[in-house]
Amino acid sequence: MTKLNYSFTDVELLNTALTHSSFVRGDNRIYPNNERMEFLGDAVLELCASEYLYLNYPKMNEGMMTRTRARTVCETALNIVAKELELGKYLLLSHGEENTGGREKPSILSDALEAVIGSIFLDGGIECAKRFILSFIKNSVEEAARSLSAKDYKTLLQEYVQHYHSGELEYKVIGMSGPDHKRVFTMCVSIDGVVYGFGDGGTKQEAGQNAARATLELLNRDNA
Repeated sequence: MTKLNYSFTDVELLNTALTHSSFVRGDNRIYPNNERMEFLGDAVLELCASEYLYLNYPKMNEGMMTRTRARTVCETALNIVAKELELGKYLLLSHGEENTGGREKPSILSDALEAVIGSIFLDGGIECAKRFILSFIKNSVEEAARSLSAKDYKTLLQEYVQHYHSGELEYKVIGMSGPDHKRVFTMCVSIDGVVYGFGDGGTKQEAGQNAARATLELLNRDNA
């Protein structure tokens, strides 16, 4: 597996990392699978991602670091990396799992990637595992940080309300316009029943984000 860019001293660790719990060999004996190694790899991944955020984003607060890390190590993000590394080709699966598309399942691929991280950690230590993780995590962290800081107004508003108001935050669709193929939604945001902001968008999610942004701008002006 040259795409890993890592040479194992104990290749059996890699074999275990790629062995799904459904797999049974011809002798019907039970062999080690990757579940325990996935558990370890998950912890190593979170540690290295946390350290990278702490060292490289000194102005990022704890809440933003938590959300950025969560997006970086989630199943969706890890599935993309696993597919780039072509891990699915090397997985050991049961016939049943293989016949139901197991080699392409995001949950299986993301778990396998975490297990591979665990296997590298066991084989070469934390520095080897960190180098492997950083080879794919840097771009993911930067993309997640940009996305959250630029677009996730609903999360920012939720944090603001929890900190300053402790009230109930509610989003409500108050209007729809346009034809079916070009629908525009209008949403309002209220805190404890008081409407603060409005937003339009082609989807409810977009309208909600715009309404949250308008609300944040109003609250920030009021508190300036």
